[in-house]
Amino acid sequence: MSTPTEPPKPHILIVDDDAEIRDLLNRFLTKHDFRVTTAKDGRDMRQAMQDWSFDLLVLDLMLPGEDGLSLCRHVRSESEIPIIMLTAMGEDVDRIIGLEVGADDYIAKPFNPRELAARIKAVLRRATSSSVPDAGGGRTEKLAFVGFELDPTTRTLRKEGVDVGLTAGEYDLLIAFVDHPRRVLNRDQLLDMARGRAAIPFDRSIDVQVGRLRRKLESDPKSPTYIKTVRGGGYMFTPEVTTL
Repeated sequence: MSTPTEPPKPHILIVDDDAEIRDLLNRFLTKHDFRVTTAKDGRDMRQAMQDWSFDLLVLDLMLPGEDGLSLCRHVRSESEIPIIMLTAMGEDVDRIIGLEVGADDYIAKPFNPRELAARIKAVLRRATSSSVPDAGGGRTEKLAFVGFELDPTTRTLRKEGVDVGLTAGEYDLLIAFVDHPRRVLNRDQLLDMARGRAAIPFDRSIDVQVGRLRRKLESDPKSPTYIKTVRGGGYMFTPEVTTL
């Protein structure tokens, strides 16, 4: 009888200019069944991403040379790899900017390595579910709205035969909307539906995800017609949704 093979350990790339933090996270995450590669700046990060395949990127915001926001934009323009921003700044505006450029989560220094490990596991769970066939909770019907076709079995969105790239968070938010069309949903409801509060909730992250989703759905994201803001209430998805 053949011995079952263990699944490969998730490969994490840590990008931080602080050698002590790189060493600490390398040792801690390695002990918790991750493969770890480290980089001290954007140049090292780009080289590592050419040489290896990674499951998740932990990216410091304040780096020498090209900063973390610029690197996040670059990575997101080429890949849907999950990104957790790591920064000494704790103000909401910095958190929002990181999410706007495509980060999946955010953690401020100083932090407990156990919390970062928990965040990594939560983000990986969401990302893995987005790549597993029939990850739509057993649903098989394709959904259609205003020229878009959403396939829950593959978690993909298409318009006129062209794929519309969605991150795991954007897909989960869209599913929450299409499951509840023409109904006002507040931020807490959307957090529960879209993320299951797998990470520590930060309700403004829903606003950022809505903004990113609007840019992919709306002809004029600044004057949206599909995802309406309801003052004091939340958001409403206005299109009629049909099954195919």
